[in-house]
Amino acid sequence: MKRALISVSDKTGVVEFAKGLIANDYEIISTGGTYKKLQENGVKVTEIDEITKFPEILDGRVKTLHPVVHAGLLAKRDNPEHMKTLEKLNINTIDLVCVNLYPFKETISKDGVTPAEAIEQIDIGGPSMIRSASKNFKSVYVVIDKADYETVLESIISKEDDTVLRRRLAAKAFRHTAEYDSIIAHYLTDLNGDEFPDIEVLGYDYHQELRYGENSHQKASFYKSAMPTEYSIASAKQLHGKELSFNNIKDADAALRIVSDFDQPCVAALKHMNPCGVGVDDTDIYQAWRKAYTADTMSIFGGIVAVNREVTKEIAEEMHKIFLEIVIAPSFSAEALEILEAKKNIRLLTLDFSKAKDAEKHEYVSVMGGLLVQERDTTVDQASEFKVVTEKAPTAEETKALLFGQQVVKHVKSNAIVITTTDKTLGIGAGQMNRIGSVKIAIEQEEQGDEHAPLIMASDAFFPMDDCVEYAAEHGITAIVQPGGSIKDQDSIDMANKHGIAMVFTGRRHFKH
Repeated sequence: MKRALISVSDKTGVVEFAKGLIANDYEIISTGGTYKKLQENGVKVTEIDEITKFPEILDGRVKTLHPVVHAGLLAKRDNPEHMKTLEKLNINTIDLVCVNLYPFKETISKDGVTPAEAIEQIDIGGPSMIRSASKNFKSVYVVIDKADYETVLESIISKEDDTVLRRRLAAKAFRHTAEYDSIIAHYLTDLNGDEFPDIEVLGYDYHQELRYGENSHQKASFYKSAMPTEYSIASAKQLHGKELSFNNIKDADAALRIVSDFDQPCVAALKHMNPCGVGVDDTDIYQAWRKAYTADTMSIFGGIVAVNREVTKEIAEEMHKIFLEIVIAPSFSAEALEILEAKKNIRLLTLDFSKAKDAEKHEYVSVMGGLLVQERDTTVDQASEFKVVTEKAPTAEETKALLFGQQVVKHVKSNAIVITTTDKTLGIGAGQMNRIGSVKIAIEQEEQGDEHAPLIMASDAFFPMDDCVEYAAEHGITAIVQPGGSIKDQDSIDMANKHGIAMVFTGRRHFKH
């Protein structure tokens, strides 16, 4: 008779699984709560200490960590010496392990959990059994997911060669324990305050298959962080529309990053990872929407819109008139939802915007053969940090506009230039190989509108030459904010003085690649 060791925290379906094993000549061994659950439901089961002849000790910390268990799992069935050793020591094989791990992730996700409480939820015996069973997958089934109960039973009943299935289950089990350990490692690393540890371990769960990647000939899938923050596209709830595409997900993420920088009502419209319009208002989200939309009524077509307040009927009525891929907001009024759901292809998503400041502190970028890790650029520059370098200082209104421009420009691909008023972008020059090119694009876009003064220009990095300042001054810019730091800074300062415009240095660059 074969033997199965079952010890699970999630007991959904475990009674039926155990009964199915017994029907196929398996003896059931179990521990603690699982043993009690099976026994209460009429399953013939043997408690683990009857097998090990050793009691649970140390408040349950030691119960399956025993040679009788691990020898029964690890012995090679086709190795005569292994089998002789088991016979000599009166140890029987264990042919199936069904184990869930202690809920460490769920524990540390709760508010107010102490390190001592968290550490008690680090499973030791479970991963050990999983690893032993997985190593010997040629002879042992390892089951860590209730979704596999039926498949395993069908395989046992068929009595066919199931090496491929066993290997698949073993790989799944090793991924499971690796992720489990990665969560523990991150928790303890964070407690220690180690920002960049010697080994970076990341756990991601398969979330969905995507139709394709960045382009239709590329395969792609979306994986969700093992510990996703609530303010993330991975945690968003989709209310309406088709599944998100690869590019949708990237653009939506970029839009969320922009609006997270603003406490006041804010709307950001985005295309291809760059904002095409950002608007803010002191009190009224509708006015913020109008500013974002009118900033660039052409580029918003087919765009992504993030709104950091509830989408109202008034906003929805205007959104309904244009083609948008995605609208993300903390909520939609009932009337707004009804209006927007009439458009079949629009995706409507909600998430908790109150958690925006708790978003992940680091970001990861893959390169061939490696991974870049850096702090997210969440810095919001302050007027008190501005250094006026020109004869003319910015007015109070210009300073307000400069601050707004700084908040937006760091979200634009470098070389980045933004032309704004105090609460609305008017021109955005993104991703050019030379800075004057971005300046010209931003100003050309601004000049297509009907708001011309006062205008400021924000730059994500210093001006290598004075041509950017000269071109801006000749096209109505009254104040400029840039980090400074060029060996030709004085040339730009002199050019600003020549045209009577104000310029401030921040001392902080905001490149985005």
